[in-house]
This record gives sequence, structure tokens and C-alpha cells, in this order.
Amino acid sequence: MRDPYEVLGVPRGASAEEIKQAYRKLAKKLHPDLNPGNQKVEQSFKEVAGAYDLLSDAQKRARFDRGEIDAAGAEKPRRSYYKNYAEGNWGARYRGFDGEEGAFEDELFADLFRGRGQGLRVRGADVSYAAETDFIEAAAGAKRRLTLSDGKTIEFNIPPGTEDGQTLRLKGQGQAGQGGAVAGDAFIEIRIRPHPLFKREGDDVQIELPITLQEAVLGATVDLPTVDGKVAIKIPRGVNTGTVMRLKGKGIVNQSTKKRGDQLVKLKVMLPDAIDKELSDFIESWGKTHPYDVRRKAGTP
Repeated sequence: MRDPYEVLGVPRGASAEEIKQAYRKLAKKLHPDLNPGNQKVEQSFKEVAGAYDLLSDAQKRARFDRGEIDAAGAEKPRRSYYKNYAEGNWGARYRGFDGEEGAFEDELFADLFRGRGQGLRVRGADVSYAAETDFIEAAAGAKRRLTLSDGKTIEFNIPPGTEDGQTLRLKGQGQAGQGGAVAGDAFIEIRIRPHPLFKREGDDVQIELPITLQEAVLGATVDLPTVDGKVAIKIPRGVNTGTVMRLKGKGIVNQSTKKRGDQLVKLKVMLPDAIDKELSDFIESWGKTHPYDVRRKAGTP
């Protein structure tokens, strides 16, 4: 594999945030779902995912920088390991080797994997992905499909109450291990697309509900969207813009307590698009006999 810094296009001294931003930009551009059937782009996506997996893990990144693991996350046997090997029967031909250390190690490492080092077991590297979902799916839970870096497509569950940026772990779905060792894991960062009506606040769902002038004055029963579908709610008489109604248990599932938050409905009184003469005359006449000072009541001079 290529140098992960080169793959992501960042310098070796890049911050964790710079690495994350570089990965997101490339992953969005190269994701197989956006480039169906393009094998070259798919291979590039695999490289980017593998590079981010290594560099986003502080411990792995430090070990790579020290030369302890390679770009795929596999262990690099230390010099002492080569020396001990060379002192055994299999390594007799390397005794007295006076070339460069790197050349010595490369030659001996190749020999190990020509059949004499089959006992070396290395766990497969972890890989990282990003998957988008909508607000309702994240709130209620859903099943999604994802194309992995090896081209395999799997189905995974988004648990109810998933938050934006939450990472799911798929055990054994990372890169294959060496020498019969277990495969690494796949980590999926969930990104939730904004909803045109709902906004999450902790375990509560907030929504602004427009109502007509007559509904505000006289009260009414109206339909209200929730994450579970539409419900009918009763608007009390005489409500104002800014009045908040609470629907118990209509919010988001808390993944720890398994209890649901509430839905908070903020009312917004809307006048007609056009004020006709009948309404205008009525308000003018009514206002003369029913004065009230809303600004003084609110503390505004």
C-alpha cells in the first residue's frame, strides 16, 4: 500500500482534524455508491479508507511513524527478530551479510514468506467508513447496505436513537488477517442528513408548527408530524406565537436508558397571505374598543 499521508494528501505533521477533513472530502468524492461500476474509483476509495483507518488511530499512527507497522497496519518484525532468525538453520545463508540493514531485512522478510514463516500471525487492520441516513431512520432505527473496501456488500443495523457522528463497529469486517489470524473490524461513522421540520435536542425533538389566526383565537384540532407519523393534537384557545406544547414520549430513544424523550411543538401564528377589507375593517373596529399593550407587558418600552 502507498504511504497513507500521500493517499490522503496531508503532511506528516497534520492534525487529527486535518486528517479527518481530508478523508471526508475524498470519501464523499470516491464512494462506490456514487460511482457504480467504476473499478478504478472503487480501488481509490479502498486506499483512502485504509489510510484513514491507520492515521485516525493515534496509536497506530505513532507506530507507523516509528516504522513498527506498514501502511496496511501489519507488524514489521524488528531487527532482533531477523538476527535471531539468521542465527538458526534456515537463516544460515544470511550470516555475514554486510549490506544495508533495510536490504537485509527486505531479503530475509521475503524469505520468511516463501514458506518458512508461516507461523507468523497478524490480526487484520481495522477499516473506517461513513454512511449517511435521514433523521427518521436514525430516530426509529433502520437497516442499511454498505460496500466494503474489499468489494463485499453487507447489511448492518442503525440502532434507534443513533446520533450524528456516532460510530458503529462491525466485528470481523475489516481487512483479512495474516497466517490465519482474525480479521480486523469495520467502523462506520453515521452522518444524519438535516430534516426540514425536525431538530434534535438531546432526546427531545423540536418542531415549529404554523397555525392560522382563527386556530389561535378559537382553538382547533390539527395534524402534527412526528417521527412515528402524523398525530392529531388539540390547540387551546387564545395561544400566541412562541407557545410550546409538549408531547410526552414522542421524542428519541435514549440508547442507555431505552426511554424516549418528548416532542416539543412551538406554535407560530400566521396571518393570511393577503389581508382583505373584511378582516381589516373588523380588526380596526375591534381594536378601538379592546386596547391592550403587549410591549409594556413584555417589558419593552
